[in-house]
Amino acid sequence: MSERCGVTREARVMLRAAAAFSSTTEAGGASVLRVPEAPSSPMVNRIVGLGVESPATEAHVDAALAAMGAGVTFYVAVAPGARPAELPEWLRVRGLEAGWGWMAFHRDVGPIAPPATSLRLAEVHTAAHAHAFGRVVRISYELPEAVEPRLARLHETGWRCWVALHGDEPAGAGALFTAERVAYLGFAGTLPAYRGKGAQSALLAARLQAAEQLGCDVVVTETGERRGDRPSNSYRNILRAGFREMAITANWLGRPAPERDRPPAE
Repeated sequence: MSERCGVTREARVMLRAAAAFSSTTEAGGASVLRVPEAPSSPMVNRIVGLGVESPATEAHVDAALAAMGAGVTFYVAVAPGARPAELPEWLRVRGLEAGWGWMAFHRDVGPIAPPATSLRLAEVHTAAHAHAFGRVVRISYELPEAVEPRLARLHETGWRCWVALHGDEPAGAGALFTAERVAYLGFAGTLPAYRGKGAQSALLAARLQAAEQLGCDVVVTETGERRGDRPSNSYRNILRAGFREMAITANWLGRPAPERDRPPAE
């Protein structure tokens, strides 16, 4: 893949980061990312890249949807500039519906002052910290318990992971993936009892420092687009940390076939 084909360095790294966590196949010119332990979560079951490297066809769409398989709730990401313009309509007529888009952000590499907090940070190197990381992320994103072991292994897949601790109790988590001098921040979450105590600001500062030490020249992250019916502390925190909005990727929501085909209740 190359930027001449419409795939930027940042997009390549974000895809590599997602693929490291997922079971990944290629179909229809797209990457099909699946987490079998969480079949009802479109956040982790996604089709990415349709119509980016080259214009998609309806056959490409059908191949990618077939590769996702049955019984999965998923997103088809339609990136800005994806071709052809008919792609969203092809998804709509196949039963998908417009979902919650994701805003991508970027900023230059550079440290921010660590906040004053009573929490302490630990990079994940031990089984106890790996388990704590998996638990915090799983609860924060309302994922099924079955996905926790996969999350606990994330630090073995090319990601660097941290936990924020209150004493010995896990409070927050965050992770960093780097490649091609791009730093991607993901898997940030805080348990409800510890929100507002500076966990995410401290984790962000630690990951930015690590990105600088690793020689990265840009930092990217993403969160759900800003909508009136979905207030987002994450969005505000990202902007406050000096990130700039890049672009929204539209997400088309696909549901298991029985759900799509079921007639509406009267």
